[in-house]
Amino acid sequence: MKAVGISRFGGPEVLEVVHLPIPRPGPGQVRLRVITAAVNPTDLLLREGALADRVAHLPPPHVPGMDVSGTVDLVGEGVDDITGRPVMAFVNPFTPTGGAQAEYVVVPADQVVELPPRGLDPGDAGGLPMNSLTAHQALMLLSLPPGATLGVTGAAGAVGGFTIQLGKHRGLRVVADAAESDRDPVLGLGADVVVPRSTTPGRTFRAAVPGGVDGLVDAAVLGRPALDAVREGGAFVACRPIPLPPERGIRIHRALVLDHPAMAVALREIVVLAAEGRLTPRTADILPVEQVAQAHRRLAAGGVRGRLLLSF
Repeated sequence: MKAVGISRFGGPEVLEVVHLPIPRPGPGQVRLRVITAAVNPTDLLLREGALADRVAHLPPPHVPGMDVSGTVDLVGEGVDDITGRPVMAFVNPFTPTGGAQAEYVVVPADQVVELPPRGLDPGDAGGLPMNSLTAHQALMLLSLPPGATLGVTGAAGAVGGFTIQLGKHRGLRVVADAAESDRDPVLGLGADVVVPRSTTPGRTFRAAVPGGVDGLVDAAVLGRPALDAVREGGAFVACRPIPLPPERGIRIHRALVLDHPAMAVALREIVVLAAEGRLTPRTADILPVEQVAQAHRRLAAGGVRGRLLLSF
């Protein structure tokens, strides 16, 4: 089978399309024939070597990718036979079965959810799992009651956009930041108030919410400056492992999708909301796997609105 392979770390030029044996599912696993797999910032970090310690126990080539859509091709022992069903799945690329960017992928059955017959294109579904799960986990960590005010940085991005939509579904008032060119799309996602994107979010968010937001999801990875937007005793979720000192009684959490405590339940909610139009898969482009290096360059350059997907 074809797969994206990383045999050495470096720039996009190290990415290869390699041929690997087709994997077989073990007990509790399913095998997917892949339709699309998303390219994520995590893939860039893996390719550059920043996550070398996470794959040091695995032989190269390393296959990246954490989101996938496909058709169930084979099931392992103990799994209901859902052969032929269209699904989407979250994939952990730091395991021996490898990542999502391959023609065939083996994943635990509890990381797979069937797609509904209508309302969600299987190709677009390949861009949903990781970022929507991150947004779902972030809101679980904040645990805000309906009517509370949620702040979102990086609102025009995938995690930020899903956080807005899930926040509104949970009855929250959402204040989000965006560049002027992204203001209307962010309002279209459901944000109640859009403030200017800034390196001093304390000032911009408090212009709209003088007392500070009740909780904030820092999808833009602004770190310490974003804490200033949160009220005393509020809550903050970092979307990257940035060390932040506690202050003003703010509860600080980190969203790490690999540690989502209820992934199967979350995936089922996400797929239903997407089919109903409450969560919007945003596909920027679908590229053949042979153009994976181009996808990395585009993502690294910034400004991509929506997901870059690889087709197989």
